[in-house]
Amino acid sequence: MGKVTGFLEIDRQTAKYQPASDRIRHFREFTLPMSDAEVGKQAARCMDCGIPYCHGPTGCPVHNQIPDWNDLVYAGDWETAVRNLHSTNNFPEFTGRICPAPCEEACTLNLEDSPVAIKTVEQALADKAYKLGLVVPQPATTQSGKRVAVIGSGPAGLAAAQQLGRAGHRVDVFERESKPGGLLRYGIPDFKMEKHWIDKRVEQISGEGVTFHCGVEIGRDRMLADLQAEYDAIVYCGGAERPRDAGIPNHGLSGIHDAMPYLVQQNRRVGGEPVQSRGWAAGEIWAGAKHVVVVGGGDTASDCVGTAFRQGAVKVTQLDIRPQPPKTENKLEVWPYWATKMRTSSSQAEGAVREFQVATLEFVGEDGVLTGVKCAEVDERRKPIAGTEFVIKADLAFIAIGFAGPFETGLLAEAGEALSKKADSRGNVAVAADDTSYRTSMDKLYVAGDVRRGQSLVVWAIREGRQAARAVDLELMGTTTLPR
Repeated sequence: MGKVTGFLEIDRQTAKYQPASDRIRHFREFTLPMSDAEVGKQAARCMDCGIPYCHGPTGCPVHNQIPDWNDLVYAGDWETAVRNLHSTNNFPEFTGRICPAPCEEACTLNLEDSPVAIKTVEQALADKAYKLGLVVPQPATTQSGKRVAVIGSGPAGLAAAQQLGRAGHRVDVFERESKPGGLLRYGIPDFKMEKHWIDKRVEQISGEGVTFHCGVEIGRDRMLADLQAEYDAIVYCGGAERPRDAGIPNHGLSGIHDAMPYLVQQNRRVGGEPVQSRGWAAGEIWAGAKHVVVVGGGDTASDCVGTAFRQGAVKVTQLDIRPQPPKTENKLEVWPYWATKMRTSSSQAEGAVREFQVATLEFVGEDGVLTGVKCAEVDERRKPIAGTEFVIKADLAFIAIGFAGPFETGLLAEAGEALSKKADSRGNVAVAADDTSYRTSMDKLYVAGDVRRGQSLVVWAIREGRQAARAVDLELMGTTTLPR
């Protein structure tokens, strides 16, 4: 906890943003950092609430010891607070920027709509770690003699690789793209998280003995069977990138795209890489001077909105089939769980037109080119209401309604039926009945992250990578000191 009476004396405050008119002119981060004194005051609001739901299963998947490091920040002991935070979270600079903060929803003070600004304090701590020079390689003191391959370098793969390297194993990471990071690098816009944060972590992890092999797709450039012969264990962290099929008529018109190729292209532009890549070929997509419609109401849709504004879109309309949620939730019904309530992202606040309780009936076009999106209002069963149809002008449309599991290419194509899948429509990889083993039906192969549990948060991916690393270390060595 922080100051005993802090929550009574200090109002909640979070970091401010650059004005929308300024931030849409660039792709850099736009959060204005708070001073150490201001962050300390926010940490002081952490109360002695008895059961800290913020770092339990309802709050933080990696079980950050939030009351502990809040108290340390309040006391001005930043170095110890940094070490405490890193004991549960390999990459707090990632989560401090892009995690939606279920910990704040679970905060006891959220019963009064004024939770502790946990995400703000976490980001400040993560950034302070670099300023104090505390993010340095921590190589293992002894080597196990075991070799482990990690496939995929998103947050799950990075976390697994770092933990396994620190346990003394020789780790090789194989990444399909030209740089490490997975969708953390290529899917999350730079205005939410600049990619030098990934580069710094890769430098640290490399200093701990982990080797990165980029531009290598397992199942195509190197075969899984070869890795099984060469390594003692393989951790597959391939993600779940296959877009969900919207089933909207006339989807083939020019100007209609799934969300992820669009976001990947822009991130590659910002990173100085060629727009086209082997995994995301879609032709160049640009929203400048266009009317844009985004179908979907989640984070990926919001990222498309912010990207389109920065490219100079004339107008951006976001369609959500769900009814507009209430401004506030009934705390006694949902706390400490994540609540459905009206939320406005920074991208939506930049000028998006939001249409709720609207179904996308079909795309409209002329000579094979998109000109509009035909919509209709829906009832409580999400069925279109006759007579409410209308058309929104559109030169460009993005489908952002979530993901349906991993692509059946590369490793999954090579493995085929030998690799058991979950009994659902998403094709996620199944693990043994004991879920904590992270072992698949194939010899030496473990799985973690979205490819195992489905589309989820970056904080869940980090936890999955950490737990898979623990399972591998336990299997290889018979005992482990890696955290549970």
